[in-house]
Amino acid sequence: MIVVSLAEQLWICRRDGGTLEVPPDGGPSSVEAALAVQREAVACSGMDRVGFKVGSTSAEAQKVLGTSGPGASPVLTGFFHESPAEVAIDPSHGPAVEGEFALRLGRDLPASETPYTFDEVADAVDAIAGAIEVVGSRFSGGLAGKGRLLTTADFGANIALVVGSWTTDWRNLDLAAHCVDLSIDGELRDSGTGARALGHPMNVLQWLSGKREEGLRAGDIVSTGTCTGLVDVAPGTHTVADFGTLGQVEIRFGAL
Repeated sequence: MIVVSLAEQLWICRRDGGTLEVPPDGGPSSVEAALAVQREAVACSGMDRVGFKVGSTSAEAQKVLGTSGPGASPVLTGFFHESPAEVAIDPSHGPAVEGEFALRLGRDLPASETPYTFDEVADAVDAIAGAIEVVGSRFSGGLAGKGRLLTTADFGANIALVVGSWTTDWRNLDLAAHCVDLSIDGELRDSGTGARALGHPMNVLQWLSGKREEGLRAGDIVSTGTCTGLVDVAPGTHTVADFGTLGQVEIRFGAL
């Protein structure tokens, strides 16, 4: 009998579709155990990372997942796209979209015993872009109530990340007040601002910089978590996130 690890099962469901039941023992029992599953699942993919997604950065997202704080996972090359993009999804994963910001590092943020300040992480960002993250769960039943540990193990719930045009002339923008409109098939479904992501998108990067034992490196792209809530999507859906002066991000969904 071949025993397939939880990490391998999660990768197979991500690659091929389908879901698995939550393990009888409830799955990982600690953040460290969940991160170990995540690392193994990433290794199963054979893909490099382009950066990290941070999730559960708003009270609304935390309520959906049943968690009290953020979590993070690598964004893999095979699931990173530039807008406009076509993304294949499996309805059994309960896919949803989030309008958020993407931050690109222009220099390393090495691991440090002293936490980085807001200004220090902001100074490391060379460009920002609007983004849509597609999220969902490879565990049956969708994202609701999955909690931090199962979500962390499951690639941080990431299905795909789509980014718009990068701008290096962003330092005079008030990102906390910057508005994002999220539309599905031409209908406005939600609006929000950068303040929904831990009060400011740079607060998200500051949080992440304190969680990566190996630090962050120049070129890493960090998505901030939703500024628009979570809106369900299905194959055939057309999604647009409008970031005003930062442009639009567009996805057309097909079936996995």
